[in-house]
Amino acid sequence: QVQLVESGGGLVQPGGSLRLSCAASTTISMFSSSTMAWYRQAPGKQRELAATITSTGSKHYADSVKGRFTISRDNATKTVYLNMNSLRPEDTGVYYCSLFHRLNNYWGQGTQVTVSS
Repeated sequence: QVQLVESGGGLVQPGGSLRLSCAASTTISMFSSSTMAWYRQAPGKQRELAATITSTGSKHYADSVKGRFTISRDNATKTVYLNMNSLRPEDTGVYYCSLFHRLNNYWGQGTQVTVSS
């Protein structure tokens, strides 16, 4: 069973930065061939896509985070990162890591990000 473990969330002031990490329990081969993504869910709202990175390194960002967030991956350590800068109160929510491989989608438990003064 694939396990994804997120870390790095916390409380940060507006304008601050955080770096989220997601470690996968897969083989390197499976991780390297997977599309990885970060989703987020604000209180009372639906989960939404924040950023994705394919196996070839192509990246996609939601308009709301473009220019502020950067997704990256390290296949050797089976880890995906989300660097978040210029954080805003509306970025508050639970951030989930997702792995998509051969029509199967796996999710982590999420990490809380709170942007508040």
